[in-house]
Amino acid sequence: MSALAGFIVPGLPHPLLAPDDDPSWRRLRDAFDSARDRIAALVRDEGADLLVFYSTQWASVIGHQVQADPAPTWTHVDQEFHALGSIPYQFRIDAELAHGMVDAARARGLHARTVAYHGFPIDTGSIVANKLLNPDNALAATMVSCNMYSDRAETIVLGKAARDAADALGRRAVFVGVTSLSARMHATPVPAGQDRLSSLQDDEWNRKLLELLDEGRLEDVSQLARTFTAQAFADNKLKALWWLAAAMGQHNRYAGEVLGYGPLCGTGGAVVHLAPSAAAAGGHEFDEEDVDVYGGDRGVLDAGVKTSPAPSQVSAAKQATAPAASPAPAAPATAVAARGAIRTDAAPKPVGAYPHARRVGDFLFLSGCGPRQPGTDAIPGGPVRDAEGKTLDYDIRAQTHAVIENVRVILEAAGSSLERVVDVTSFLVDMDRDFAGYNEVYAEHFASIGPTRTTLAIRALPTPIAVELKVVALAGDAETS
Repeated sequence: MSALAGFIVPGLPHPLLAPDDDPSWRRLRDAFDSARDRIAALVRDEGADLLVFYSTQWASVIGHQVQADPAPTWTHVDQEFHALGSIPYQFRIDAELAHGMVDAARARGLHARTVAYHGFPIDTGSIVANKLLNPDNALAATMVSCNMYSDRAETIVLGKAARDAADALGRRAVFVGVTSLSARMHATPVPAGQDRLSSLQDDEWNRKLLELLDEGRLEDVSQLARTFTAQAFADNKLKALWWLAAAMGQHNRYAGEVLGYGPLCGTGGAVVHLAPSAAAAGGHEFDEEDVDVYGGDRGVLDAGVKTSPAPSQVSAAKQATAPAASPAPAAPATAVAARGAIRTDAAPKPVGAYPHARRVGDFLFLSGCGPRQPGTDAIPGGPVRDAEGKTLDYDIRAQTHAVIENVRVILEAAGSSLERVVDVTSFLVDMDRDFAGYNEVYAEHFASIGPTRTTLAIRALPTPIAVELKVVALAGDAETS
């Protein structure tokens, strides 16, 4: 594996050009300096010889571009913050690696090409990152563009192509995602020394992601990118973190450290170090798809991969050929997406980027299911803690009844039933207090069905609930033996 380390760094020029004008910019500059020292140690001790940058500030429209000019030299002025001054720069580019990245990207179904001419406009983020992390060009570098229209599948494949090229050429690489977390900039000038996050919600979500990254949970953060984007004002959907996770290896086996975090013109700027580790941090279920060859985010391209029509296409075709029918009574909507993912409005909304269930062959695999009520998120029997984290009394029997009812609703939406459950994994946050009540309610529903069961004690669940079930069941049309 070529990845010696990964870094997440912001791309705005203030930590480079005006670090002492604001306490937050100084913290970020100090964090950059710490990251620089760690990279220098990798050069000295591990033979690191390559920096690969993916900057959200280098936007491309048609495919992906990779810098291959051996020594791009110019003077740059940021288009928004020109008052901070000019940035003369020179890179030492690994052109062989750049061409290898393009070949690897094409082999994986992407449209990619190199750029190599004098004066090609390099973005602020790549320049700032290289000057602060690699000031003497001790490492060769290259950089890849951020396609403004690409989504997760395309970005994941691009990250894997970068890793392919580094592995093929025997490079010992440091991968750098140049990005903000939240990207909501101030709409009006804020005096130097008074910078702040533009949104409290953005700050809260930034800190949630940084908590995971500090534990080395890079893939968990990649999986949560869509949720973050829906809740905060993300920098390009957090594409740089999708790319970084794919380039580094899609897992949580990292030693993570947040070196610095703070506002940067209203955005959430963070410097994070991720070093491969033998130990894996605990993680969420990985429900986002893992793509090796790009065939289009919605299966609209043919890159040698078989794809299924999108549900909307199938629905439109049926409507075009079906006779008119009388309106049916309204019912909770159920969607069966590509690759068998199942979502239903009759069940509580998932708290992350995952479906309620997925069908694989004759089996239905349900995501962890709790007692929250659809629509309101109310918890029958009461939550285990309040908003401040204070412990509350609750009724484990009421919660267990509600969990099993949610499982039933999801199974029926998928065309199955409780009677077809074959395996249950149960999670309790307080085994000593709750096992007897949970076990009693469980027996009322499952004693006659007899699925296999494992019950685990855990510290906490993502919402303030006491019990969660993970269920495997036969699909409704599957034969039993």
